Amino acid sequence: MAHSIIELQSAFISALKNDAQLVALLGGEAIFDAPPKDKEPPFVAILRHDVLSRDGDEEICFEHRLLVVCWHFDASRKKVLAIVERVVEVALGVDFSGVNLNVTHAQHERTDSSIDEKSGKARAAIALKFFSEPVA
Repeated sequence: MAHSIIELQSAFISALKNDAQLVALLGGEAIFDAPPKDKEPPFVAILRHDVLSRDGDEEICFEHRLLVVCWHFDASRKKVLAIVERVVEVALGVDFSGVNLNVTHAQHERTDSSIDEKSGKARAAIALKFFSEPVA
């Protein structure tokens, strides 16, 4: 069995890549499990994925904290937030049944958006939280 971080992140990235609306907003497949080097926006990438062990009733559970970044090439908060809206909708509806985790909770914690001063491009950071436990 793979580590819970791999299981959850793989299922999440797969769900994002299979979402036709998100792919259309990005103008093609531009979804990454780590920030790409030398890739021009628009794109979505996982910047951080932290896992904390939690003590469950019978087994150790995990709290996953993901920081997802979204970039758009225009200085348009409206356009980057359209991407954010779709990422959050997909995140809260991911079917984790194909992985060795039982995801018991998914939550959007916050979104921060800005126009990058150096590049003039719009960006947003999405904080997500998931709770998981191993499949029995």
